[in-house]
Amino acid sequence: MQRAIPKSGELLPMVGLGTWRAFDVFDTSDMRAPQREVIQLMFEAGGSVVDASPMYGRAEGIVGDLLAETEDRRRAFLATKVWTEGRDRGIAQMEESLRQMRTNVIDLMQIHNLIDWRTQLETLRLWKAAGIFRYIGITHYSSHAIDDLVAVMENEDIDFVQMAYSIGERAVEDKLLPVAAERGIAIIVNRPYEGGNLFASITGESLPDWAQEFDCKTWSQFFLKFVMSHPAVTCVIPATSKPNHMIDNLAAGRGRLPDDAMRRRMVQYWEDV
Repeated sequence: MQRAIPKSGELLPMVGLGTWRAFDVFDTSDMRAPQREVIQLMFEAGGSVVDASPMYGRAEGIVGDLLAETEDRRRAFLATKVWTEGRDRGIAQMEESLRQMRTNVIDLMQIHNLIDWRTQLETLRLWKAAGIFRYIGITHYSSHAIDDLVAVMENEDIDFVQMAYSIGERAVEDKLLPVAAERGIAIIVNRPYEGGNLFASITGESLPDWAQEFDCKTWSQFFLKFVMSHPAVTCVIPATSKPNHMIDNLAAGRGRLPDDAMRRRMVQYWEDV
């Protein structure tokens, strides 16, 4: 399943791959075998988005190595972040990201958690104009930052916002997602499982039979399809290094999505659990 990036019309697969913790492994063939399989499963299913950050330890380097050894860079939509203060430190960090990811072009460069965003945004714009970045954006993970994100969205020309969204944490629905739709800003969703907390909340609970009405077979798909069914969401990036989890995540990108009435039913069911 694909959705268009509003600023360009380019189609982006709706299920991608996050790398936080999952790709921070030692650089040995055995240690990174699961990550290699996860990326290949995503590509085989038609996915492309791989999201990393200098904050994620070895993740950028592992992604770069795996894409280089399989010659799959052209199949990937590479997203990473700048996560530091100061212009010079930002430039040095982004140059290192290019080196780590073994590429001359990064598809999406984001300002991680809005750190020194005014300074870094100047460089992002210059490098986008130079063709080093195809898209630029901002990120956060906390609902406390929603007002700050919205202020940037309303006043600056950016292509993407990455933010946490789940059936259990829906604060972005009130203002952030409507502003994204109005301003033509793509939304990447992180933490769709709330770091695994959603699964702990449904321990012992059976998936409702009516989930079949939107081609949902597992709780993972239930959570992802809820997020993906919001029309302002462009892509969701659950992090994993487990191939069976990747297969399950990718299945959420097939079949039907919940309509508005079903979304309300899902929320009511969730609140009653």
